[in-house]
Amino acid sequence: MNRCAEAAAVAASGPGAGVGSAGLRPPIVPRQSSFFPPPVRNPFVQQTRLGAARRIQIFFLGIILLPIRALLLALILLLAWPFTAISTACCPEKLTHPITGWKRKITQPVLKFLGRAMFFSMGFIVTVKGKIASPVEAPIFVVAPHSTFFDGIACVVAGLPSIVSRYENVQVPLIGRILRALQPVLVSRVDPDSRKNTINEIIRRATSGGEWPQDTVTWTWQGYTFIQLCVLTWCQPFTKVEVEFMPVQIPNDEEKSDPVLFASRVRNLMAEALRIPVTDHTYEDCRLMISAGQLTLPMEAGLVEFTKISRKLKLDWDGIRKHLDEYAAIASSCKGGRIGIEEFAEYLKLPVSDVLRQLFALFDRNHDGSVDFREYVIGLAVLCNPANTEEIIQVAFKLFDVDEDGFITEEEFATILQASLGVPDLDVSGLFKEIAQGDSVSYEEFKSFALKHPEYAKIFTTYLDLQTCHVFSLPEEVQATPSVVSNKVSPESHEESTSDKKDD
Repeated sequence: MNRCAEAAAVAASGPGAGVGSAGLRPPIVPRQSSFFPPPVRNPFVQQTRLGAARRIQIFFLGIILLPIRALLLALILLLAWPFTAISTACCPEKLTHPITGWKRKITQPVLKFLGRAMFFSMGFIVTVKGKIASPVEAPIFVVAPHSTFFDGIACVVAGLPSIVSRYENVQVPLIGRILRALQPVLVSRVDPDSRKNTINEIIRRATSGGEWPQDTVTWTWQGYTFIQLCVLTWCQPFTKVEVEFMPVQIPNDEEKSDPVLFASRVRNLMAEALRIPVTDHTYEDCRLMISAGQLTLPMEAGLVEFTKISRKLKLDWDGIRKHLDEYAAIASSCKGGRIGIEEFAEYLKLPVSDVLRQLFALFDRNHDGSVDFREYVIGLAVLCNPANTEEIIQVAFKLFDVDEDGFITEEEFATILQASLGVPDLDVSGLFKEIAQGDSVSYEEFKSFALKHPEYAKIFTTYLDLQTCHVFSLPEEVQATPSVVSNKVSPESHEESTSDKKDD
């Protein structure tokens, strides 16, 4: 496709244009399958609705079972505390060496037995499938999906491997001491180096030749609180749980050089065994989800599959978080936190025109007539930011500066935008006042606005491409004539000089 055809595909404004029209979508815009929406909108929330009969059952069974199980649990924790105290005596919170010798021989069997007794007293009936691998055979033990505190059953069945846990958990009285006895890898969510340190610690333990217990990696986010979960579980006669140990996975040479490939293969195997879909959501998505809620957006609006998007589009968390603020300014009044064409136009302070519909259609990747935050981030990165370079901004400024005096007046600004959008009576006074500090716009003001609002870059470059398309359509002898950036709003004749702007 030549440049003229590309420009026509991007900015064609034929009659009958609409947001949902597939024919208006530029073929040059990539639609990689890797950018398709995830199969699960929000994997971090567990929502369960209890019917009237279930509530009645919980009430009557709870009268009997809840106090009995609470007493049994308290008794088991008290019995476990002396052994955990012995195991962790004279040991720092962040262990540098594994617990060995008589401490390990005495405490580990007792803690394993008490762990099984604790879950049995809660009503759990556990079925185990597969073979448990030893720490030497599989130094890293992955448990998934982790959605509740009771997923610790898998750790008890596996023989109490070391877990990855946040640092605050070891500060909890009694529970913290028991957790320390498991020799955890502690993670600090306020330390910027915590992730790197955690990876290094897991590597150090995994390569110790079995001196350390297996390390298990699990995490969760939003669902029932700990108290709600305990009450609902303890108020039923029993809960069936199946733990399956899958075959040990060893990376091949290619996966050793690229650990992401190995992680992806293991994840897919686990998902197939569980018969659940795979997404690329990470802890950063949780942070964005909370930020979206604070901005009065639906919490799931912040989910973008951060790792995938950031890796493919070269974005960092701060950049995506900034985009979330911009998105909230547009979508806060929209139903469901999604932007429609009207809100898009209002934010840009432009009328709904064919060209604006074209721009909106570029963001609307799934053709549903609205733009969510994920589509907004992809659109800015793929469509607008590449067009928002210093060179493009300089060319766009020269385009608006018709009289070449180094400033753009409101009349000049209106003339070019009216031609770009195909709206002769367009009122741009509101948009102009946002850019200008006074009666005119300097280059620095124009540049500052363009960098803060990359959505406009596509409108500017669309007009520049159409101007180029016009030049490409001229006879070759005219194309060969030396020229500078043309400010002609609508060139009518190739006999006019491309630099004679004041005659427009």
